[in-house]
Amino acid sequence: MADNIKIGDLILRGGVINNVDANTPFEVYEQIKTKMNLPSSVTPDFLCEGLCARERILSTAVGRGVALPHCRDILLKGDDEQQIAIIYLKNPIDMNAPDGRKVDTMFVLLTSNSQSHLQVLSRLAGLIKSDSFVDLLRNRASANELADAANKE
Repeated sequence: MADNIKIGDLILRGGVINNVDANTPFEVYEQIKTKMNLPSSVTPDFLCEGLCARERILSTAVGRGVALPHCRDILLKGDDEQQIAIIYLKNPIDMNAPDGRKVDTMFVLLTSNSQSHLQVLSRLAGLIKSDSFVDLLRNRASANELADAANKE
């Protein structure tokens, strides 16, 4: 998946998980592992451990109330399995974000290769800089609303 990555399409594939009630990112990952639409090649426990292992290295919080959890190792076999799940937390949690804000929204990235992974991270970073996109997050927009906004940016 070269330059034709559409963040909105990945969001539609991953969907939205609302009101996750957790106090740490590790609790979040434990709760969402069975709620995500995982391909058959990825077990919920493998996903959870991958997300936790990455979080132990360095916080995935990027600021503006957003974190971008992802696994260090590639989990997916094909581009058609790539996805971004949007997680809205019931209550914000402290993840040592650079701006000091607590995280209330997570974009869980599942990608199939390092090139796609870097492109997705870069495009999400751009979206998070957009006030209108962050407003959608604060209002807990649906997957369709976020996908439409992401594909327009």
